[in-house]
Amino acid sequence: MKRVVLLLLIAAGSVAAQTRDTLTLEDAVALGLANSRTLRASAERVAGAEARASEIHAGMLPSLKFEGSYRRLSDVDPFLVQLPILPQPIEISPTVLDNTSLRLGLQQPLFTGFRLLSNAQAADRLAEASISDHATDRADLVLNITAAYWTLYQTRETERFVADNVRRLKGYVQDIGNLLNAGMATRNDALKMDVQLSTARLSLIDARNDVQLAVMNLNTLLGRPVEAPLVPSSLPGVVQDSSSTSVDLLTAAALAVRPDLRALSSRVEASRASVRAAQAGWWPQLSLGANYYYSRPNQRYMPTRDEFKGTWDVGVMVTMDIWNWGQTARQTDQAGAALRQNELMYEQMRDGVALDVHRAALQVQAARERVDVANLGLEQAGENLRVSTDRFRRGLVTVSELRDAELALLQATITQSGARVEAEISRTRLARSLGNLGR
Repeated sequence: MKRVVLLLLIAAGSVAAQTRDTLTLEDAVALGLANSRTLRASAERVAGAEARASEIHAGMLPSLKFEGSYRRLSDVDPFLVQLPILPQPIEISPTVLDNTSLRLGLQQPLFTGFRLLSNAQAADRLAEASISDHATDRADLVLNITAAYWTLYQTRETERFVADNVRRLKGYVQDIGNLLNAGMATRNDALKMDVQLSTARLSLIDARNDVQLAVMNLNTLLGRPVEAPLVPSSLPGVVQDSSSTSVDLLTAAALAVRPDLRALSSRVEASRASVRAAQAGWWPQLSLGANYYYSRPNQRYMPTRDEFKGTWDVGVMVTMDIWNWGQTARQTDQAGAALRQNELMYEQMRDGVALDVHRAALQVQAARERVDVANLGLEQAGENLRVSTDRFRRGLVTVSELRDAELALLQATITQSGARVEAEISRTRLARSLGNLGR
C-alpha cells in the first residue's frame, strides 16, 4: 500500500512539473506582467511622480514650524544706574547667561502670481504622463512576450518538421537500399540519399539550438530561470478577415486611446503650466505669517528677566522683483521653448500613430493572404511527395526528384507554420498600435 501511495505522489509531482513547464499564451503574459522588473521600475516612476505632485500641492497649504535654541553667553556686567541720592547703584537689567528660545511659526501663501497653482497643475499632468508611460511599457511587454511565445512555438514546429523529415529520409535510405539490391538503383543514388539524410540531421541540430535560444528568450521575459524547460500549449487561431474595418476608423480610435500619445499630451499641458509658473515672476508675492515666541529671557520685556515669557506676532509680507536683469523673461523663454518642442513632438507622434495603424492593418491583411497561399502550397507539396514516393518505390522517378519533393514539403510545412505565427503576431501588433494591448 505504501509503495502505491509513493508511486502516486511521484506521478502527481511529475504531472505538476509538466504543468508548470507548459504555458498557454495567456498564462505566459500574466506571468511576465507579474515578474517584469521593467514594469516594476515603471510603476515606481509612477509612484514617484504622484508623490512629487502631492509634495507640490502641499506647498499651497499652511505650514507650521517649530524652532528651539539654547545659547550660553559670556559674562558681562549687568546694566546699572547710579543715582546721586543713593549710595549703591540700581540694577536695571541683570546679566542672563542662559538664553532659551522657542518659536512656533505659521506661514500661508496668499498670492504667488499663480506660481504654486501652475506648478501643482504641471506636477499633476506629469503624474498622468507617467501613468500613461506605464501603460505603454505594459503594452510593449505584452507584445514582446507574445512575439517570443509564438517564436518558440515556431521553432518547436520547425524542429518537429525537420525531425519528421529525418525519419522519412531514413525510410528512403532503406528503400533505396532495397532498390540497389534489386538492381533498380545505383550506388550514386544511395550516396545522394545519404548526403540528404546527413544534411537533414545537421538542420535538426540547428533547429534544436533555435528552440533552446527561443526558450531562454521567453524565460527572460517571464522572469523564469533562463534554462528552465518551457512548452507552449496555445495554438495559432483561425485567421479572420479584417478588411471590412475602415483604417480611418481604426486610426481615430487609436488617436483617442493610445497611452504614449496621452502621455505626450499630458506633457504638453504640463509645459503650458510651467510657462504660467515662470511668468509668476512678474507678479508680487503675498504671504501671511504668524509666530508665537516662548523665550527666556524674552527680549520684548524690559527690563530683562531671567524667566520664560510668551509673545506673538501676526503680519503680511509683500515681495516683488523690481529688477533682476531679465531672469524672469529668460525663464519664461525657456518654458515657452520647452512647450513648443512638446507640441511639435505631439503632432509628430499623431502622424506616427496614423502610420503605425496603417502599417499594422496592412500587415494583418498580408498575413491572412500568406496563410491562404501557404495552405495551398502545403496541400500541393504533400500531394506531390505522396505521388513521388509511390513512383520512386516503383522505380519511375530518380532520387533527385524524390529529394526535391521532400525538400518542397519541408519548406511548405515551415512556411505554412510561419505564416500562421506571423498572423498571430501581426494581430498583436495591430492591437498594440490601436492602444488595446495590455489594458
